[in-house]
Amino acid sequence: MIEIKEDIKNPLIIEGFPGFGFASTIATEFLIKHLNAVKVGRIFSKKIAPLVAIHDNEIIDPIEIYYDKKNNIVVLRALTNVSGAEWEIAETIIELMKKLKAKEIISLEGIASGKIGKNKVFYFTNLKNDKLKDINLSNLQNGVIMGVTGILLLKSKDIPLSCIFVEANPSIPDSRAAGEIIKVLDSYLGLKVDYKPLIKSAEGVENKLKELMTKFNNTSQQSNQKIADYLG
Repeated sequence: MIEIKEDIKNPLIIEGFPGFGFASTIATEFLIKHLNAVKVGRIFSKKIAPLVAIHDNEIIDPIEIYYDKKNNIVVLRALTNVSGAEWEIAETIIELMKKLKAKEIISLEGIASGKIGKNKVFYFTNLKNDKLKDINLSNLQNGVIMGVTGILLLKSKDIPLSCIFVEANPSIPDSRAAGEIIKVLDSYLGLKVDYKPLIKSAEGVENKLKELMTKFNNTSQQSNQKIADYLG
């Protein structure tokens, strides 16, 4: 279910769900901060654990909708594991796209890297005007994409979709990978983002994300344990 309180028309939608190195999560968090985007709504799913986090006396929903009016960009902020709800979430994003008559969905995704410190970026797009190719990126020739992005790719015949894939360290939050995503978005959308100090500034973002995601994960585990205890 979508709850949105702003009248938005023909935006770009940027989404990034937790994955390898939390690269997409760090990138979306950085974008929201840099663009001074404001929270305008949220996405609900009964398949996601029924929980919220409280941070600095503010209620944080698992999936929130932010809006940058200046650039007409909608950013989806996801801080919880959506395992088991991927189909519903992907279909909700498509519903949001149709509701807002969005020009394009840009999906951010970390992919496993075998080389630490190497963050090569790849892309996929079904748009006829392939501006990503002009940034000197390579098409992703081989790979397996799972989760929400994987479902959006399955439905890409029906939606305007571009995906930015970055090699990321699967073991720890990878700020460098997030920086590469921001660098590509900056070139692609002309956002004038100062991405160079991202690695340094992302330390604070990482700490905040770790705290929020730990709250979500711990609460989810406690909820599951209560259910197990009840059933037992």
